[in-house]
Amino acid sequence: MKRKVSNMTLMVIKRMSDPYYQGVAAELAFFFLMSLVPITIILGELMGVFSISMAVIRNLLSEYVAPEIYGNLSGYLTYTPSGAISAAFIIFALWAASKAQYSMMRITNYSFTGHPYGGRGYIRERLRAVKTIVITLFTLSFGLIILVYGELFINVITAYVNNFLDMEFDFDSFWFILRWPVAMALFFLTVSYNYYVLPSERISFRKILPGSIVASAGMLLATWIYSYYAAIFANYDLLYGSLAAIVALLFWFYILGYILVIGIQVNVVWEQTKTPKQK
Repeated sequence: MKRKVSNMTLMVIKRMSDPYYQGVAAELAFFFLMSLVPITIILGELMGVFSISMAVIRNLLSEYVAPEIYGNLSGYLTYTPSGAISAAFIIFALWAASKAQYSMMRITNYSFTGHPYGGRGYIRERLRAVKTIVITLFTLSFGLIILVYGELFINVITAYVNNFLDMEFDFDSFWFILRWPVAMALFFLTVSYNYYVLPSERISFRKILPGSIVASAGMLLATWIYSYYAAIFANYDLLYGSLAAIVALLFWFYILGYILVIGIQVNVVWEQTKTPKQK
């Protein structure tokens, strides 16, 4: 197993040296930034159906990202759902929000087939990107609903256990332990889903699990490390002045994009390093 991991690491490094991948992280960072406002609008409308404020997302981000990044992101996450947005506007917002998904599709297709469009053409791939972002947004909304209303559900269970079964039930400890594993599981499933649907060539779900694990763990670890670095060492104000917050945000997106691309390469080389018996 150790030898396989070593071989995979060398293969990933070799694949990432391909000129095609040299600018993909910067491309993803740009599209993440461009998709931020449309995603916020659509997510805000979805959450408004369940009377959930965008403050929920702001509170979650404040715990995991650097103050400089959070200060910039929180300015975008202030959307108040109006309930009166037209279908045409939603379609336009989804088209704009799916730019990062479309970029990831091209990177994935190139990694698996050597062709950015996977033989389907621009229009079909672009529409597939819109479909993917819709399902991703619904998944995120579902996760936020669980985090917000999970406490209410546990309260009902607590009342039943205490009053009808005459048993002691420590709600606070149980919910504190449960909510974050649930959130992490939903985050992993979101990454896995995207890796599963991104290739034009359909592949089995188990084949994308290695890259999903690497990308999910890598993104969380990189966010924690970068938050510490940005808070303690980095001083973007000296070089970029009023643009410091944007630069910090773009650099974070760049790191996340690079890790997502590495996760794709892990999925590719995982299959290539399998023995005939494993296949």
